[in-house]
Amino acid sequence: MKGSVAFILVFVALSQATFVQQFEKLNRARNNFDGKIWAVVVAGSNGYYNYRHQADTCHAYQVLRNHGIPDEQIVVMMYDDVANSEENPTPGILINHPNGPDVYKGVPKDYTGKDVTPENFLNVLTGNSRAMLGTGSGKVIKSGPNDHVFVYFADHGAPGLIAFPTSELYKNDLNNAIETMHQRKRYKQLVLYVEACESGSMFDNLLKTDINVFATTAANPSESSYACYFDEKRKTYLGDRYSVSWLEDSDNENIEMETLHKQYEVTKKKTNTSHVMQYGDTTISHEIVGFFQGEKPSALNNAPLPPIYDDVPSPDVPIHILQRKIELATSHDDKLKYKVLLEKEQEIRRRISWTVKTIAFHSTEGDKELTELTTLSKPSLNDMECYKAAVQEFDNTCFELDDFEYGYRQIFVLGNLCDAGIPVEKIMSSIRIICH
Repeated sequence: MKGSVAFILVFVALSQATFVQQFEKLNRARNNFDGKIWAVVVAGSNGYYNYRHQADTCHAYQVLRNHGIPDEQIVVMMYDDVANSEENPTPGILINHPNGPDVYKGVPKDYTGKDVTPENFLNVLTGNSRAMLGTGSGKVIKSGPNDHVFVYFADHGAPGLIAFPTSELYKNDLNNAIETMHQRKRYKQLVLYVEACESGSMFDNLLKTDINVFATTAANPSESSYACYFDEKRKTYLGDRYSVSWLEDSDNENIEMETLHKQYEVTKKKTNTSHVMQYGDTTISHEIVGFFQGEKPSALNNAPLPPIYDDVPSPDVPIHILQRKIELATSHDDKLKYKVLLEKEQEIRRRISWTVKTIAFHSTEGDKELTELTTLSKPSLNDMECYKAAVQEFDNTCFELDDFEYGYRQIFVLGNLCDAGIPVEKIMSSIRIICH
């Protein structure tokens, strides 16, 4: 009995000591951070079947707002065509997990529709207010050398790029903007969370480790991210596995005490369908989450959440939605309609795959071995200017990527053609010939 009491006393003492150490560490960190927190949250997609991206982004806004970051220090970019879509059975409401609260209410509409572009995003991030005059709210990040900046992005991706509704943001352009911010002393520390397929390719072997930037991504440079939480009422996926993992952690944890490293580990453990990655200055991960998502304690959501379920690779979401609609259909006509749509989706995927392989064959002048290599391996993207030009030509001439998002799964071949040293003029000529 005495041994048990002694053990309990030692355990309590150790627990108290650990708490004191954490408290002292927090105070030291607070003494080193006396600036503001600025945030940019972006949903880069449109269309009701991409419901989850805008729900993720609205939820991110609610986390930041609930933890005390004022609206004037948060910029929201989203197409804003989902909440009030005729397909939404709860008009004006978005939820991010089953039976969850409305995350759409109160979200500012800084930039919507055609204003959600890579150029505007980079202008907002770098504080270029002159370029944003007359566009949306005109709001930009006005951060300085003592401030923290938090960026969250959710949408589709491909090697070396993340997608916006009508165009793409390439890894070089994003990293150049970050370096510009560093040179102009636009932040003390910058943290990015990126939800997209192959999102690791935006930073891998590129994001510097000495410019006070820490990034985590939903996937490594060569794999899909995953959607989750299929909702039978809304007939779409409510969230993305990586995003809901960190968002639900921020809802349920004391983020004014939790470190970024702990949140990364929690998110990594819960995201068991893809490899959550970290890049840049990983020492920043020992900072407090609240220094980037808001320091104000908020009422914790103690209601038990369901385990994350219904994970599907993000590129296959349209297929799975149609399959579920067929299962849920209560009339023969509806079943037939969805079967026809599913067949069309599968056919367009076959056409896109055939088109890209034929472009590769034409560009390599019928070299079967080289063609096979370009259609099997992931690109190094050693020639980004060639890759960008080829992707844009493919988007303009063959399949608009915002309408035919399966194309993002195939354009790696264009990167391989560039890596193989095939002149960009030859690749673009092949694209025009095949697609015309």
